[in-house]
Amino acid sequence: MLQLLYGVIFGEMFLILTLLFKSPLRKLVILALDKMKRGKGPVMVKTVAGTVFVVLLAGVYNLVDIKNRTIESGMLNPTDEVLMSVKMLEISLMGFFLFLSLMLDRLHHYIRELRFLRKAMDAAKKQSQSIQEEKNGSSEQLKTLAQENDTLRTKIKNLESEYETKAKKAKAAGSEVEALRKQSEGLLMEYDRLLADNQNLRSQLTSIEQSTSHSDDKKNT
Repeated sequence: MLQLLYGVIFGEMFLILTLLFKSPLRKLVILALDKMKRGKGPVMVKTVAGTVFVVLLAGVYNLVDIKNRTIESGMLNPTDEVLMSVKMLEISLMGFFLFLSLMLDRLHHYIRELRFLRKAMDAAKKQSQSIQEEKNGSSEQLKTLAQENDTLRTKIKNLESEYETKAKKAKAAGSEVEALRKQSEGLLMEYDRLLADNQNLRSQLTSIEQSTSHSDDKKNT
């Protein structure tokens, strides 16, 4: 019994030290404890711990019984003394075994929680980095859009000034066309007047010729 308790206690101490320091065995121990806590593992562990606790209570009861017998007899015989020493050692070892078992369970639980927290923190950091990168990308896009907007505004201003220049030229050309139209109308009117004058002159010339020829005929007769 004592050898078994010593072996189990030293094994638990080795596992605790393995969990406390980073080493290649640490992952193996954590995986083994994870598997032990799945399926029927927790039931078996609780059964063993309950059995050890019951045996511990029985040892305490026997130790109290031996003390009571010693008080009644007034003396402690060598057999009871050996039994008391053995029982006290067994009780101490079993109590230390239960304490180390609880410590090992809690240490494993906290290591798992710490691992989950680290994963959550890494995921949160990656998410925050991606959000920051998106913000940087969006800010760069905004800068690019602002530059494009400024370029478009400059182009619009240039087009407006060019439109105003062409509008002035078109207006000037329209004025010139209107002046030419009026001038052509004046020339047409002048042409019509000259044509009418020419026609009148021809008519007068024809009448003069007729009167001259008529007078000549009279003279000849």
